[in-house]
Amino acid sequence: MLVCITSSGSNLDSDVDPRFGRAANFIIYDTDSGEFNVIENKQRMDLPQGAGIQSATTVVDSEAKAVLTGNCGPKAFSVLNSCQIAVYVGLDGMTVREVLDKFQAGGLEPIADANVEGHWV
Repeated sequence: MLVCITSSGSNLDSDVDPRFGRAANFIIYDTDSGEFNVIENKQRMDLPQGAGIQSATTVVDSEAKAVLTGNCGPKAFSVLNSCQIAVYVGLDGMTVREVLDKFQAGGLEPIADANVEGHWV
């Protein structure tokens, strides 16, 4: 299964980025093989609005089935939810590796709606 983790860096020891739409990077991790690749979230700071939608589209294109992040706004959540991608939030203050361990151990619950208002920075 492919999982997307918002990250401030480019490896598994990087901190989870607390913002979904304006995250620095997305780490796409394969839970079966342990391999990962990094997608730079290029448009994150250039867009005055709509970064969440663009970021969600990037995740959909990556074929990830879950997003692990700090926070997710309503527009991004709507796109992800409509594509049946589970969203897990509240994971800031941890490394990507710690979040993956918790996810793989079954210690996370997906959310049913966005956990922050739009335009959260």
